[in-house]
Amino acid sequence: MTEKIWKVEKTKYCEHVGHEVEIENEVVYPAENLPDQPPRIVAHRCSNALECNMLEKAACALCGTNPDLDPV
Repeated sequence: MTEKIWKVEKTKYCEHVGHEVEIENEVVYPAENLPDQPPRIVAHRCSNALECNMLEKAACALCGTNPDLDPV
């Protein structure tokens, strides 16, 4: 059975909110009967995305509000 886990890629300072945020990747590990396949990254997110979406100003691609700014 496959396993999906959110792993922290890096911690960085976000100028939009004025404090440190974590950039996370959703990693999918293969089933036990498929051992020679590497894990895959299927999604990215920011630990502060909900708070950024509540602000009136567009934030970044990880929040889904500004595709022109990719902080990764």
